[in-house]
Amino acid sequence: MEKVLEELIVSSGFFHLTFGNLFMWLISFVLMYLAIKKGFEPLLLLPISFGILVVNLPLTYLMKPDSGLIWIFYHFGIEWEIIPPLIFLGLGAMTDFGPVIANPKTLLLGGAAQVGVYITFFAALLFGFDMKEAASIAIIGGADGPTTIYLTSHLAPYLLGPVAVAAYSYMALVPIIQPPIMKLLTTKAERRIVMKKLRPVSKMEKIVFPIVTAILIMLIVPASASLIAMFMLGNFFKESGVVERLTKAAQNEIMNSVTIILGLSVGATMTAEIFLKRDVIFIFILGLFAFAVSTASGVLIAKFMNLFLKEKINPLIGAAGVSAVPMSARVVHKVAAEENRQNYLLMHAMGPNVAGVIGTLIAASVMLTFLK
Repeated sequence: MEKVLEELIVSSGFFHLTFGNLFMWLISFVLMYLAIKKGFEPLLLLPISFGILVVNLPLTYLMKPDSGLIWIFYHFGIEWEIIPPLIFLGLGAMTDFGPVIANPKTLLLGGAAQVGVYITFFAALLFGFDMKEAASIAIIGGADGPTTIYLTSHLAPYLLGPVAVAAYSYMALVPIIQPPIMKLLTTKAERRIVMKKLRPVSKMEKIVFPIVTAILIMLIVPASASLIAMFMLGNFFKESGVVERLTKAAQNEIMNSVTIILGLSVGATMTAEIFLKRDVIFIFILGLFAFAVSTASGVLIAKFMNLFLKEKINPLIGAAGVSAVPMSARVVHKVAAEENRQNYLLMHAMGPNVAGVIGTLIAASVMLTFLK
């Protein structure tokens, strides 16, 4: 009887628990708290946190190659490049390019915010990361979760867990991280600048935009094809107005399903053996640096543009060049409204916000082209 009891204890997960497992549980519970109590990116932080929890339960073998349930999700969803493009299909179906079309100057702000990505790339090299790892860390500055996951899964898949969690954590903390940077780099008078209402954009313009954009970007950066094609297809569905069922499926059923699998798979890559390393601390530090520099560069480029523009733009909208859609645009609107209640910048900020998605995608594709 004692031998049977001993074997039962030894075969249980309790016997194999380590300090590392318990620490990862703590990380999981913190993310759950942020998602549930604080409302920080709950659609992704909740499945990510649960993935971290279950993969750090000994002997569950959820990430065992070829047979583990979550390993199958990860292998076929992320390694086979299925989930990130489907995420972009849904994002495209929910995106309105009207503000970009109405004010094309905002494309420059979306590109300007990528400065943080390139600066962080070289900073990561100085920290001792190789070029592929540096690119995976730097792309956090674009504040685009699916693109970050896509690039990292190609260049440094062993860093996917900490890189993805850092990316989504900083996206969730946009209302905390961005306002101090925006206020530091602008004067009160600049924050009070009122921008004129955007011109109406015709349906034809909205239909043509995703087609032309897809052609141009895929010709310039062919490596972007899988993501940009699905992104623009989703938007084309939406703007055509004739495939409502497909648009709703992309926005809801497909998007919701792949979000669950994506979050769970990413979280399950964060085992104690991978996460509890010195390099992970550097990843979070560099990720925050990338995000801060991207925010600052967008604001500074907007101020620079004002030197040549007759009709001034509010430089705060430059901060929306990071592609945390639409949270960053909302933060810009809130900060501006605090200075001037008559100032409604949401739609103006959506221009660089959406342009930032394209900018981050192009930056990731360029890195993929030269480093893969």
